[in-house]
Amino acid sequence: MIVRSRAPFRIGLAGGGTDVSPYSDDYGGAVLNATISLFANSSIKPRTDGKIIIHAVDRGERLEYDATTELPIDGTLDLQKGIYNRIVKDYNNGEPLSFELLTYMDVPSGSGLGTSSTLVVSILGAFVEWLRLPLGEYDIAHLAYQIERRDLQMAGGKQDQYAATFGGVNFMEFYDNDKVIVNPLRIKQELLFELQHNLVLFYTQTSRESSKIIETQASNAKVKREKPIQAMHQVKEQAFFMKEAILKNEPHKIGKILDVSWKHKKNMAQGISNPAIDSLYSTALDAGATGGKISGAGGGGFMIFYCGGNQRYAVIDALKATGGVVKNYQFTQTGLITWTT
Repeated sequence: MIVRSRAPFRIGLAGGGTDVSPYSDDYGGAVLNATISLFANSSIKPRTDGKIIIHAVDRGERLEYDATTELPIDGTLDLQKGIYNRIVKDYNNGEPLSFELLTYMDVPSGSGLGTSSTLVVSILGAFVEWLRLPLGEYDIAHLAYQIERRDLQMAGGKQDQYAATFGGVNFMEFYDNDKVIVNPLRIKQELLFELQHNLVLFYTQTSRESSKIIETQASNAKVKREKPIQAMHQVKEQAFFMKEAILKNEPHKIGKILDVSWKHKKNMAQGISNPAIDSLYSTALDAGATGGKISGAGGGGFMIFYCGGNQRYAVIDALKATGGVVKNYQFTQTGLITWTT
């Protein structure tokens, strides 16, 4: 028997960063995101020899342990080990499990598409399928958040876990006490095709450690620094404008919303942008894009650009000349999927 799961990565369209505490606790956050056809994949094969094998195929890392109730959190494949520790503690009466876990991600870690959180959701899904745990979508997303943010003390927000679990195009609201409301948007297929055509996903060929940026952003919110707080308010407002533009079938407004949001996002924390990112942004706009933004916390990874009309191809040519890679994708309607073979 092999248990498999996959969870989709996401593109953040508006509001990113307002899902991070304490801003979301004090003011409420709002994010609009959409999942795409790039995935975090997990497989669990039960073993009978009392061993635990964890193999991150894309990273070329492999660990082996005797089955135990708690694996060491020591900087190597901590996400995988942290999930196992919580599953054993809360859902297996403290009894160790013996298995082989394989994981593979379609994009590099730190690329701004919610990689770590999506991987956690994928692995959790495999355990839920294997052990037949009575957890629904909100339960899985919240558990993924707790493991990352509380158990492993990893800085970040809440949107990625919910996007990976629910899938589709969602307008999400974030409040204190970890309250999250996921509002799926009903969008005509032809509009989704138009958005897919016009939104160019570009990998800068750099990854980054998002935690420092997020920690700075959280600190700014905690001490209520006026400029970053006002920037977060503006970024949140753009999420509502983006929702309205999509629901009213007004794609021509999306580029401008992205552009305004990006200008404010850069004021949320130091390190979100840099001269290389600013240069890429100018290159895309000069070639005909009407707006864009970094995907995720900032500092590198993927960027998205909105290219109305037939400007997509000129923008792609200009971006390719900078040495990065345009990544093809499709929007997905489903989130976490698990099965047994």
